Amino acid sequence: MEKTAQAAVKPQKNNKVTGYNKWGYIFLLPFFIIFVIFQLIPLVSTIYNSFFENYRSGLTQVGPNFVGLKNYGALLTGGDFLKYFGNTMIMWILGFVPQIVISLLLAYWFTDPSLRLKGQRFFKTVIYMPNLIMAAAFAMLFFTLFADTGPINSMFMQMGLWSKPYSFMSHVGSVRGMVAFMNCLMWFGNTTILLMAGMMGIDTSLFEAAEVDGATATQIFWKVTLPLLRPILVYVMITSLIGGLQMFDVPQILTNGAGDPMRSSMTLIMWLNKHLYSKNYGMGGALSVILLIVTGVLSFIVFKFSASKEVER
Repeated sequence: MEKTAQAAVKPQKNNKVTGYNKWGYIFLLPFFIIFVIFQLIPLVSTIYNSFFENYRSGLTQVGPNFVGLKNYGALLTGGDFLKYFGNTMIMWILGFVPQIVISLLLAYWFTDPSLRLKGQRFFKTVIYMPNLIMAAAFAMLFFTLFADTGPINSMFMQMGLWSKPYSFMSHVGSVRGMVAFMNCLMWFGNTTILLMAGMMGIDTSLFEAAEVDGATATQIFWKVTLPLLRPILVYVMITSLIGGLQMFDVPQILTNGAGDPMRSSMTLIMWLNKHLYSKNYGMGGALSVILLIVTGVLSFIVFKFSASKEVER
């Protein structure tokens, strides 16, 4: 009798579990529908178009004609890809290095109880505010500030630092520096919040043990805090790298889409936008696929490099 009762109970439990699982699949269904419509289908379509010659020449539509890997070869051998990839990486590095340094310092100061900083909520809100401002507004602001007749030139001329206006938009270093500075200003607040969350999750007993052993604040930061922050740092670096490769709005608006001077601020996404604007869907699709591959390879290298460092430790 007992065995019969147990056998009757088990199917009921299985039916309940199956019923609960059904609701889980129902709640996941909207995500899969949105993913398929807005991500998977465009991705497959982009890869498909990358193998075709499909562009408009004046009023004449050429293609679509299957050309295989011809579009990829034209992009990689023309020289422009390496130039624009170099521009993108230079401006990303110039913005990311000060961003991560400032964010680490701010996160450490805000989470160190011994400093007892006043008004922390106010300062946390202020440093995050630039992240809420549109990049287009930032670019227009800097374009106005650093114009030949803008307030920056006027101020320095009145101070006697130079006799005539300095054309910021005509020099490679100044344009790249402005793009990097704007990206740093927009994203260092978000990075600070992430690093603060990581530091606050570290067990305080580790810091207390290090202090008992006679470690200084600097030694604790380098030997305890940074190693334990490695997963957050890897996440920040990979997401920042992906965002850097997708850099578009700031240099596009700042240089009016030209990438001046001498295309030194032209990024890969700006180049992709030119292909799409001219309705060259074959080259645009090929460049999109190459960008996807480059992003995946660089992210994998960053992840493996950080993982190997962690194993060595």
